[in-house]
Amino acid sequence: MAVNVLVGLQWGDEGKGKIVDVLTPQMDAVCRFQGGPNAGHTLEFNNKKYVLHTIPSGIFREDVVNIIGNGVVIDPVIFQEEVEKLEASDKNIRERLFISKRATLIMPTHRILDAANEAAKGKNKIGSTLKGIGPTYTDKVSRNALRVGDVVGEYMDKYNRAKQRHLDILDKLHQFEYDLKEYEGKWHKAVEFLNSFKLIDTEHLINNMLKENKEILAEGAQGSLLDIDFGTYPFVTSSSTLSSGACTGLGIAPSKVKEVTGIFKAYCTRVGMGPFTTELECETGERIRQEGHEFGATTGRNRRCGWLDLVALNYTIMLNGVTQLAMMKADVLNEFDTVKVAVGYEIDGKITKEFPYELTDEVKPVYKEFPGWKIDVDGVLKTGKLPKELKEYIAFIEDETGVKIKILSLGPDRKATLNL
Repeated sequence: MAVNVLVGLQWGDEGKGKIVDVLTPQMDAVCRFQGGPNAGHTLEFNNKKYVLHTIPSGIFREDVVNIIGNGVVIDPVIFQEEVEKLEASDKNIRERLFISKRATLIMPTHRILDAANEAAKGKNKIGSTLKGIGPTYTDKVSRNALRVGDVVGEYMDKYNRAKQRHLDILDKLHQFEYDLKEYEGKWHKAVEFLNSFKLIDTEHLINNMLKENKEILAEGAQGSLLDIDFGTYPFVTSSSTLSSGACTGLGIAPSKVKEVTGIFKAYCTRVGMGPFTTELECETGERIRQEGHEFGATTGRNRRCGWLDLVALNYTIMLNGVTQLAMMKADVLNEFDTVKVAVGYEIDGKITKEFPYELTDEVKPVYKEFPGWKIDVDGVLKTGKLPKELKEYIAFIEDETGVKIKILSLGPDRKATLNL
């Protein structure tokens, strides 16, 4: 029938995995449309925690089809490890998981190129996850990529040509030590493992489901402020993280998109390098980090923390055409006496609400303060009644963005969720 695109509105780590899991019972299929193992979507239920890097977050719901779309980049080794962990937890996923033949493969040499490129930048490094994402998308755009469909049959000639091109680049441009042999052996075995799954032209499957009036959830990775075109360049990822990326990443027409669900935290976080206007490099920022367990699901790195930035949020809502919002981790700010929100930027002595071409140290946040809510989370989840302070915070965000907050998350478990 239609597609609901789910995107992160900040710098990633907003909680997309949980909301996909919450929405999946209403869906017939969940489809990842971009990114790769640089993503880490965390789900918690039945006192267990799962982190997915490549597989869609709808995989835990029975009778729901899960699709890895053509816009995704796949490392077969990481994919195999992820599947084996799920299967060890008695999760039968093979019948419900389909993989696009057009998805691009991350080769062992892509990971080495990623590390070499980052090392060459020195103090100007961008904070790559070193998973080979950027070099893989570079090969895709330059029409040199190895795709899933290429390894269905005999693929070594294509693989060796691509590998040699990478080695030539490493020899000419970098003095970088590396050991390819061990990971390469794992990689070829993982390709065999990948070939045991349903590798198909997923664009036909998705569009045929839409003809049958099925509901599709398109799952994005990373966040809108990491988009290759509209993010805080060059500290961005290598794909389109916006809702429009679902069309090219799955092979669906824009007219098929019915809803765009935008996810944001009640505050902001960022992993790695890059500008962050509301960052709190102080005791308050550390307190948010500890209360929110803000450590990267993929890298384990500390997340930088700061207050909610409405200038940036309005920008990404505009770019994505967001129709409904999900606010995450309101419980993390539960013990704060005062909560702040950036409602504008001061640039060269002038106040603006428009997100600029570049965030520099000269961009200063203009804050509005709110009283903390100090709620009994369990009580709120049982009654569904929010305290006045949290209601005011939500109402202000809705007024400023023009979009209703339909989902409120008050904890990591799928049950700690309210529909507003």
